[in-house]
Amino acid sequence: MHQTLDSNKQLIEVAWEVCNQLGGIYTVIRSKVPAAVREWGPNYLLIGPYVHAGAMAEFEPIEGADDPIARTVYKLRELGYGAVYGTWLVTGRPKVVLLDFNTAMGRLGEIRGEFWADHGFSVESQDNLVNQVLAFGQMVKEFFYHYSQLKDADTTVLAHFHEWMAGSALPALRHLDLPVRTIFTTHATLLGRYLAMNAPDFYGMLPFADWLKEARHFNVEVIARLERAAGQAANIMTTVSEVTGRECIQFIGRRPDYILPNGLNIERFVAMHEFQNLHQKYKQLIHEFVMGHFFSSYSFDLDKTLYFFTSGRFEYKNKGFDITLEALARLNHWLKYENVDVNIVMFIVTKQPYTSINPFALQSRAIMEEVQSTCAAIEKRIGEQLFYKAVQEKGHNLPDLNAFVDDYWRLRLRRTLQGWRSEMLPLVVTHNLMDDQKDAVLNGIRDKNLINHPYDKVKVVYHPDFINATNPLFGMDYSQFVRGCHLGVFPSYYEPWGYTPLECIASGVPTVTSNLAGFGDYVMNTMPDHEDNGIYITDRAGQNYDMAADQLSQQLYRFVMQSRRERIMQRNRTESCSTSFGWDKLYRYYMMAYNSFERVSLN
Repeated sequence: MHQTLDSNKQLIEVAWEVCNQLGGIYTVIRSKVPAAVREWGPNYLLIGPYVHAGAMAEFEPIEGADDPIARTVYKLRELGYGAVYGTWLVTGRPKVVLLDFNTAMGRLGEIRGEFWADHGFSVESQDNLVNQVLAFGQMVKEFFYHYSQLKDADTTVLAHFHEWMAGSALPALRHLDLPVRTIFTTHATLLGRYLAMNAPDFYGMLPFADWLKEARHFNVEVIARLERAAGQAANIMTTVSEVTGRECIQFIGRRPDYILPNGLNIERFVAMHEFQNLHQKYKQLIHEFVMGHFFSSYSFDLDKTLYFFTSGRFEYKNKGFDITLEALARLNHWLKYENVDVNIVMFIVTKQPYTSINPFALQSRAIMEEVQSTCAAIEKRIGEQLFYKAVQEKGHNLPDLNAFVDDYWRLRLRRTLQGWRSEMLPLVVTHNLMDDQKDAVLNGIRDKNLINHPYDKVKVVYHPDFINATNPLFGMDYSQFVRGCHLGVFPSYYEPWGYTPLECIASGVPTVTSNLAGFGDYVMNTMPDHEDNGIYITDRAGQNYDMAADQLSQQLYRFVMQSRRERIMQRNRTESCSTSFGWDKLYRYYMMAYNSFERVSLN
């Protein structure tokens, strides 16, 4: 084991998404575990909330333990709190303590009173999440208080808190002056996310924003105060990118001491020489979806079709869905004007409320599968009879294959095809949305007239649900879908880091990001030849919307105009450069922050 710090130092990470899959922080914590375990070995512990569904799937209890952690858990139980000690069933198998915040909800009055008395602000809220966070924070505080008494006297504890949901204990730990060295990481400021979605010029107004005024405007004052208090109470304050660091100064009132870029467990994605074969395999599954979705109305050459996609949380402006549609409309115009013999199918994959999958989408897919089954049966019959005929005949001519197909199969194929053909344009959205008149993506598609005309070079498929193996339209996991595509498009306006383009690269799929995304900003500063390696970066910091849309459309155009050989070579370079973003490389930033406790005063 590579041990940078001495064995008397222990790292305890606290996060709301330990054994609790909700979003991006779960990916950060889980993917980082193998690197942390390699560095810290048995001196690594995670603390999270006990959420039954996640705990049942990912947690395994440690029976009969009698170490300081176990004794602290027993003490919490004596105090009436629900706490369990065990192993997180992920690569690295780290030790984990899960705290049942429901067992502390009865003490909310006491918790609120302590916040007011000790920290000078009210945490009164009707928001259930806020109350759960406060209860969880109380239990985390109790854990560190008792663990400080039960641990070995010469053990130095480093406690790393992720996001405001885990950081509500930090002000209390500072107030109690416990022998715990604390770090707080904000992965995205609360007010940054709200303002970026609602302010026309978020980055222009950022230096002048009044955090308290904005928090009250969006009715998130308690959360904003908790986030701010956590950031100011920690010995060391960090964030994930320089982009988010500017928000920290304004909204948390503190400049980050360190930038901790997010990585991936690249080993999960490594396919060695197989990644090109996997691209072909999963592209074929996408071909099948596309044939079922489009070919009942009209067909096009799949060998001259490229698959683009974007995905993520439904934030129309923040995730860059708006500028993506604008760039696609411009690309569509150029390709038609120049009569380029290539088609683009753009998949927009996000999560929106819907009532059901559109029955036409399901029916078309089902009938296409029936056509496929009928053709397979005819092929089998022809193959058998062709073989017998070939060995029986004296001549060398190919027999009439039509003679091998009887009237039953001819009629069945004809009727199936007749039932499949449609005069309608292919659907642009695969599901029946709860409110399609107000859906920003669907309205953007309509506004740009990207409604899948036969003459359009750019086709659009809006899929308002996440893709998984049980999905009846695709029948594959999201990671397989990514490998089958040619390009990921993520020109975000607000993205503290951005895992989706990083996952593309790890899968050997070129990607577009922006310099307003933490990942894009990091790439620009560390990889001067990024475009050669399949990472296109749209300048959204130095250009207005129209200029950025034009740049993005040109980036997409350049990609389209590559030859097949050039795309294969670029995928090779993309897959090769992905190792630069593995935790085995990026965990060193965390270690720099942890080691800094040796050099700075903690007062």
